[in-house]
Amino acid sequence: MMTVPADVADRAVAAAHAGLRVRVFARGDEAAWDRFVDGCRDATFFHRAAWRDVIENVFRHRCHYLLAESGNVVQGVLPLAEVRSRVFGHWLSSLPHCAYAGPIGTDPAVERALIDAAVDLGRSLRVSHLELRDRVAKRVDWPRQDLYVTFRKSLLGDVDANLLAVPRKQRAMIRKGIARGLHSERDAAPARFFALYADNVHRHGTPALPQRYFARLMETFGEACEITTIVDAGGRPVSGVLSFYFRNEVLPYYAGDTAEARALAANDFKYWALMRDACERGIEIFDFGRSKRGTGSFDFKRNWGFEPALLAYEYELYGGRAIPQNNPLNPRYRALIALWQRLPRPLVNAIGPSVARHLG
Repeated sequence: MMTVPADVADRAVAAAHAGLRVRVFARGDEAAWDRFVDGCRDATFFHRAAWRDVIENVFRHRCHYLLAESGNVVQGVLPLAEVRSRVFGHWLSSLPHCAYAGPIGTDPAVERALIDAAVDLGRSLRVSHLELRDRVAKRVDWPRQDLYVTFRKSLLGDVDANLLAVPRKQRAMIRKGIARGLHSERDAAPARFFALYADNVHRHGTPALPQRYFARLMETFGEACEITTIVDAGGRPVSGVLSFYFRNEVLPYYAGDTAEARALAANDFKYWALMRDACERGIEIFDFGRSKRGTGSFDFKRNWGFEPALLAYEYELYGGRAIPQNNPLNPRYRALIALWQRLPRPLVNAIGPSVARHLG
């Protein structure tokens, strides 16, 4: 097989992209954007164009979605949102409240062009940093956050085979939930889920996102956004999860429960019910989502037999600043978390969304 010299290959790539340009998303680009996302191997649910409206309308962050085009054909995309906070600063991210939505393109040259355009954009906006959230590194020369991991695993084609593939101790917890009469229901509205979610995050000392956010997700993404609620033998909701569906994957993304859920094994049963239903629908990948290393969520997912894969959160730090640590593991926030846990629920539900919009 003939080996092409590196300089010849570089010239070929340059020639192929001689007409490449990167521009800002405009109204009317939604269909072309999503056609590219649907056909791109590296795309995720968070690359879908509709996230732009969700982020702008719910969180009021200005979005700067970038398209790389050759002629009138989309070659790559990079969704970005500009976040301004008196507490946490001013930065550009792909994307806040999304686990991974980094640059995707037909080849690395297109992705580099998108990143270069994002760097220039961040400089013009005078942000403190540009954050690219990705599953794989795109700029190995940039500093990287080593806190976040993801858990992904292929589902088997048979429900019973998937149950047997769950490690023994975790399988015992699933059977415990079954024995206690738990069952799953699908909800058409977010009310029951939100009550479980808000109670859960309050116990952990973090602010809740607004209920209208979850309603907007369901309205925007339709059948690709689904709530599963676990009820006990008496019909009382005890645990819930909001999941996204993208191509052949299911991604349980937001979750909540009551304080009694642990004793009932409701969370264990919840994810098994989602896995079981996904298998029956022909879904092939179970994406257990993002977790921080050293947390209970991290350990819980490993107990299911999932292995962590480090996420590539890469940063262009304008002015030599350090990588930001705007997360609950930062020691500087411990006192605030303890205070938040002691505040009454009606108060935290009222003021929480104004704080939570800057997190994620």
